[in-house]
Amino acid sequence: MPANIPPTHASTPDNAFLRLLTVLDTLRTQCPWDKKQTMETLRHLTIEETYELSDAILEGDMQEVKKELGDMMMHLVFYARIGDENNHFNITDVLNGVCDKLIHRHPHIYGDTEVNGEEDVKKNWEKLKLKEGNKSVLGGVPSSLPALVKASRIQEKARGVGFDWEEKQQVWEKVEEELQEFKNEFNIVEQQEIDLEKAEGEFGDLLFSLVNYARFININPENALEKTNKKFIKRFQYLEEKAKNSGKALQDMTLAEMDMYWNEAKKL
Repeated sequence: MPANIPPTHASTPDNAFLRLLTVLDTLRTQCPWDKKQTMETLRHLTIEETYELSDAILEGDMQEVKKELGDMMMHLVFYARIGDENNHFNITDVLNGVCDKLIHRHPHIYGDTEVNGEEDVKKNWEKLKLKEGNKSVLGGVPSSLPALVKASRIQEKARGVGFDWEEKQQVWEKVEEELQEFKNEFNIVEQQEIDLEKAEGEFGDLLFSLVNYARFININPENALEKTNKKFIKRFQYLEEKAKNSGKALQDMTLAEMDMYWNEAKKL
């Protein structure tokens, strides 16, 4: 027998959320695939959904953002359902928990703490996290974050407790210093063989300092690099299409020919 389908097009957020809970409960008990899932099997799918949401945001595709937000919401409810089955927590515990945390960490809204702007809010947030039992300011940075994102979060966390440069010029001087140290690894004429391990370390320092400068001028380094990735992909695919239309394979074209099409793509 087909499952009872919850009313469609709920008109309020609470009814829509209840509809999602009902659908997930039905799938969990009746669908062979959904019945087999665990937190571990869902994990990589959730990561994939997160990147799809990120792509939609960068593309500015609001319909796709809406769709991906729904997928993410479904995953979150699924985790809560599994937690409930194992008597660890339920969706009510999850929602109350995050509400309690937000209220506690915003004493300037729900208490009598006074702040003078965004920076004070961030500092209070980190202080409260330490009072809650966090052993380190950096303890909340997930170890599995991509390195570029992790560098940005580490620096933001350190800034939250006052460990930061005072002027952006100081940060740029650090960038130039790290760039020179990286170049020095390849400028020693007498050196017969590059010390790749040391060069890698210097390159890491250079990237970290560039992330720091980007933060100072309010540029998100992850977004910036991903936009450049997308730009390169579009231009390269234009190059491939032009080569195909001319009856040539890319590997048979000269660099000058490829540059011509590349410059056309840039103008577009």
